[in-house]
Amino acid sequence: MSGLYEVLQKIKPRPGMYIGRASVSDLFHFLVGYEFARGELDIEPTEWENDFHENFQPWVQKKYHVSTSNSWAKIIMLHCATEKEGLDVFYKLLDEFTNRDKTLDKIDKVTA
Repeated sequence: MSGLYEVLQKIKPRPGMYIGRASVSDLFHFLVGYEFARGELDIEPTEWENDFHENFQPWVQKKYHVSTSNSWAKIIMLHCATEKEGLDVFYKLLDEFTNRDKTLDKIDKVTA
């Protein structure tokens, strides 16, 4: 894993230094800008980045039993009282997502 994963690990202990404050919404906007900038520079996404961008949103929707066009950050905030709590939940979900059984993703796509 490289690129985005390392950036997320740098942000985790010191979010104020990278995104201004401990906020899942601010992190979401940062990641949109990060992805846009890499695209503008023609930097190919890593395998982990492709997995995150393609599968994290539907994974969060499935985890929370939500079918919506809202972002994963908004879905997380439906279950959190503060942006900081949302950021903490994001990192818990990220660990769970990263360590998930990816064969279940393939099964879900076949049955969808």
